[in-house]
Amino acid sequence: MISALAPQALVGALGAAIPAPTWSGFDIGPLRIHAYALCILLGIIAAIWLTDRRWKRRGGPEGSIWDIAIWAIPFGIIGGRLYHVFSSPDAYFGPGFNGTGNLALIPQIWLGGLGIWGAVVLGVVGAWIGCRRAGVKISAFIDAAAPGILLAQAIGRWGNYFNQELFGGPTTLPWGLSVSPQFVPAGFSPDTLFHPTFLYECVWNLLGVAVLLLVDRKYRLRSGRLFLLYAIIYTAGRVWIEMLRIDAAEQITFFGITTRLNVWTSIIVFVVAWILFLVITLARRGKDDESVYLAGREPAPVVTASKDAADSTQAKSNSAGTEPVEHGTKDTNDTQL
Repeated sequence: MISALAPQALVGALGAAIPAPTWSGFDIGPLRIHAYALCILLGIIAAIWLTDRRWKRRGGPEGSIWDIAIWAIPFGIIGGRLYHVFSSPDAYFGPGFNGTGNLALIPQIWLGGLGIWGAVVLGVVGAWIGCRRAGVKISAFIDAAAPGILLAQAIGRWGNYFNQELFGGPTTLPWGLSVSPQFVPAGFSPDTLFHPTFLYECVWNLLGVAVLLLVDRKYRLRSGRLFLLYAIIYTAGRVWIEMLRIDAAEQITFFGITTRLNVWTSIIVFVVAWILFLVITLARRGKDDESVYLAGREPAPVVTASKDAADSTQAKSNSAGTEPVEHGTKDTNDTQL
């Protein structure tokens, strides 16, 4: 009997494994705290925590993580928003940039819309500024930060769940996602279940974090290669997850194939990251520098008090050993007189 049910009826019989959220934030007086923003904030906190632990183990100067983060985080948020605005411009500028959009929506990040590519590019620029000021290498820092960035993305994706956005096409899988009627796309029944792409990406990213940590522990990748491996892992997952999504997106045609902008971006980043990874591996074979400091910015060696005392004792001993000894010597001629 079950086999005779239509796919949608079968889904209804099984029930939604992931219900639509009933909470999207809370109010503090006139201020609305959105769940989306809390997910982004929690992701940032987790990234800083993990990066700080890894940075210290690599010999990063005490407290420098905050000197770098204060530049990287705002740059990353601005970059992520700009990428989203210009890769999905209709809501802000109108279709075909005809001026019918609402520019006031651009700063309203809490409504959703942060593009990872812009966040990474401008975030690295901000980190570079912070690293220069702290006297450390950007390549060393982004290697330390790579697992933390992917962890932040895994947590931040839950913001899409609370905003009920960026889900995939309809599915009959038992973990299908239910969304509130006002968020159901046109042409679909209100009881339709959709692919929970936020969950797919969260799981993929968490597995990626584990891979990065294990690979780094075994192979100690340096010179930016762990960051490139992060890009490879993330884009490999983003391609197939992005292709499941049904939200409006810019369509780009290459080689006669038309698909979403972020699919092509992921493919390009994947290929470029692999090429750079191989080139750096060949160029730096056996030459990786373990120091995180820029040339000429290394801290002065610390001389301990015990070493000073030992050096002083040694100097006195050496001085005493060179003094001439004159214990009652006589001329032999005097004895004979």
